[in-house]
Amino acid sequence: MKRITVPRLTLATALVAATTATAPALAQLEEIIVTAQKREQSLLDVPLSVATLSGERFSALFEGGADIRGLSARVPGLYVESSNGRVAPRFYIRGLGNIDFDLAASQPVSIIMDEVVKENVVLKSFPLFDVEQVEVLRGPQGSLFGRNTTAGIVKFDSRKPTRELEGRAKVDIGELDTLNFEGAVGGGLTDTVAGRIAVLYQSRGDWIDNAFSGENNALGGFTEKAVKGFLLFEPNDRMSALLGAHHRDLDGTAAVFRANIFNTGSNKLNDNYIRDTVFFDEGDNNPQKYRNTGVNLKVEYDVDSVTLTSITAGEDARGRSLGDIDGGFGAAFLPFMGPGFIPFPSQTQDSADVQQFTQEFRLSSNSGARLNWQAGLFYFDSDLDVETSPFFVPPTTVTHENTSVAVFGQADYALTEAWTLTAGLRWTDDEKDFFAPGFQESVSDDQVSGDLALSFAASDTSLYWARVGTGFRAPTIQGRDVAFGAAPSIADSETITSFELGYKAEFLEGRMRLNAALFYYEVDDIQFTAVGGVDNSIQLVNAEQGNGQGGELDIEWAITDNFAVTVGAGYADTEIEDRSLRVGPCGSGACTIRNPVDGDGLVFVDGNPFPQAPETTFNFTASWTVPVGRESELFAFTDWSYQGDTQLLLYDAAEFVTDGQFEGGLRLGWRLRDGSHEVALFGRNITDEENVQGAIDFNNLTGFTNEPRVWGLSLSSTF
Repeated sequence: MKRITVPRLTLATALVAATTATAPALAQLEEIIVTAQKREQSLLDVPLSVATLSGERFSALFEGGADIRGLSARVPGLYVESSNGRVAPRFYIRGLGNIDFDLAASQPVSIIMDEVVKENVVLKSFPLFDVEQVEVLRGPQGSLFGRNTTAGIVKFDSRKPTRELEGRAKVDIGELDTLNFEGAVGGGLTDTVAGRIAVLYQSRGDWIDNAFSGENNALGGFTEKAVKGFLLFEPNDRMSALLGAHHRDLDGTAAVFRANIFNTGSNKLNDNYIRDTVFFDEGDNNPQKYRNTGVNLKVEYDVDSVTLTSITAGEDARGRSLGDIDGGFGAAFLPFMGPGFIPFPSQTQDSADVQQFTQEFRLSSNSGARLNWQAGLFYFDSDLDVETSPFFVPPTTVTHENTSVAVFGQADYALTEAWTLTAGLRWTDDEKDFFAPGFQESVSDDQVSGDLALSFAASDTSLYWARVGTGFRAPTIQGRDVAFGAAPSIADSETITSFELGYKAEFLEGRMRLNAALFYYEVDDIQFTAVGGVDNSIQLVNAEQGNGQGGELDIEWAITDNFAVTVGAGYADTEIEDRSLRVGPCGSGACTIRNPVDGDGLVFVDGNPFPQAPETTFNFTASWTVPVGRESELFAFTDWSYQGDTQLLLYDAAEFVTDGQFEGGLRLGWRLRDGSHEVALFGRNITDEENVQGAIDFNNLTGFTNEPRVWGLSLSSTF
């Protein structure tokens, strides 16, 4: 679509013009191509708040052994945490997420890997390697992606086979016996077939002592092995078939909980917290094992003006985690206990057995003229068995079954050379069944969701847009409390209406890129999870409404040929609106409640921010190179993230909030300019910050923290 240029005279444009006129010719930023609307488009053409990660900004995050949680706060508005170690991560966008730690929990952030939705929390944790690009789509995605995307989507695209022979290998060796190896090779196999295979090996030695049992280096380590491969068949210029397969094998340590690491009335870590020491009398040093295998097939057939796409995928995952949940030893009714007050021992094992099948058929236009459209059908089916073995209760297995069907369509129409209207609708029918000893529940709902956007291309390098989007999170059944003899809880569907104004542009002859958006949303019957408390329960609740407002800003600037920076900032002001909603407080009266409490000891949460919703997120990277001869260069790269005020639970307690947390990384090294060889010293969490990532409130003032500092050496080569 051809764009017209609208001349405007402002102080900002005059300054940019003056700078451009006097600046020497410098390297431009590479164009970013995204598939946020299920087709390839320039980032500048998409009327939606989209942020991307790739290259060194992405790969550097994992050199110290990090898993998918390493993405947290690396994009404005995105937050990731987990109380299940390297599995079952919880994602939040613009403050919307779910703090439920159960393996059957639903989330309002959808994870899409190679165009396949990963619905279960275990599937969302597949390790990241040989990734071409990450896209974060902020706000509800109700038309093209459907239910359970009320907050947005995090989308991962692997590198795919090409006809040319190519390969890469990277090894990182660091402190704590950290070792990462990532390798890939691909190319043409025949005249019509190309392939690519990639492998990952990550490991860390046990580095945390168990002072209660007297074991040194008893836990904290892991071994993560994964492989994925693709075969691309292109018999002619009309058809392509891409077959993919992947497997993951994890053997490591579950989350490490630490008892009474806060003093009453304070959220600061106290002397009970020793990063490399725990005092566990149960949990067998918190082992964790999971395996995940999946296959997917994408077939595209071009019939002149339209393309038919079919995406078929299946997933299977199973594993278990065992943990000392109270984070200490002994109990109040025993002769000994610690650190601090331990009312009773708590050891829990959870295991999951997940199967998922998805099928999508899509028909899309190829004209590329004023009208572009796509329509499709989607089918989803999953089965999940969760076995819970709590401390004093026999093991209990519950079964969750979920089927969903949807019909969707989206189109954009060029009203003029500058104005474009984009609209989409989706009808979804979702059904869940729950089975457990003595209980059987079924819930279902069908909803219509969609979006409408109007965009204005002020020039070839700028776009303004206004967008309204709707979506819903399907009804949910939570059955973990069946293990304690309690009935399962049910949450009705939540529905969201979101309003967004945005602007994205390139300046300085393509050396600066800006992406900004303002948003406001309202969620009716918003689903929350009341976790822990005196009863140590997980109860789903619907609040009457929740709302959020704020904005994001992403800037990328190649200041010179040798110096570039990126800056990101996000603000999300969220609020629960339900005067009657009350939840249970912390157990043992250990925490300092700052909300009103009724006569039954329940806490009113009206007016509180959403749990685990950082009010602010910031990120920054800087890259500097110095030429050495004609073919090589020295380089320095640093990346930083910041997380502002965050309330960890539904109620407000002085101990269960965090503020001002940050982490930084550093890379220093030498490489050939074509990227074929590189040697670097790296550091993750270089200031060795001790950041609280979550808390458990039913037993004592238990918390868990981030990973320690790791320095190391990285070697990489490509061909």
